[in-house]
Amino acid sequence: MRSRSQPIIPRLKNQPKEAQPFIVSGSSMIPTFEDGEYLIVDEISYRLGNPKRDDVVILRSPNNTKVFFIKRIIGLPGETLDLKGEQITVTNQEHPEGFVLDQAYLVNKSNSYMRVQLGKDEYFVLGDNRAASSDSRYWGAVPKKLLVGRALLRLLPVGKIDFMPGAYHQAE
Repeated sequence: MRSRSQPIIPRLKNQPKEAQPFIVSGSSMIPTFEDGEYLIVDEISYRLGNPKRDDVVILRSPNNTKVFFIKRIIGLPGETLDLKGEQITVTNQEHPEGFVLDQAYLVNKSNSYMRVQLGKDEYFVLGDNRAASSDSRYWGAVPKKLLVGRALLRLLPVGKIDFMPGAYHQAE
């Protein structure tokens, strides 16, 4: 006879997860996310498709894969980004003349000056609190394999429960 605590279908060792919890640590995403907020991360979407601009992602640090960050995707594979002060211009196949990124979610801005050409599997990520964020401006583009998943649910604090927290869509 099977006990109640035994699953009918056993979970395989090292089986990929579909979702997992994540607790925001730090101030790099203020005001979108605050320190201590409890999120559920969708880990399956990026196995089935590609990340999109403005997705809020959980990723492994390129410098130490045991450390996790929460950031926003700004640049996609094959794009060129020009950061000039607070403005980011994106050049890609759809916009060969470039377009200025709408960053209405920013409150704490910073001045950055750089040009970045992304490879075929690279993403450029930034924190929403640019002045307090360690991100692609400092450690470079992030390969897709380091993207764990996207923020699916914010469960805590209760007053800020949200589906797809931080979601934003460009008006390209």
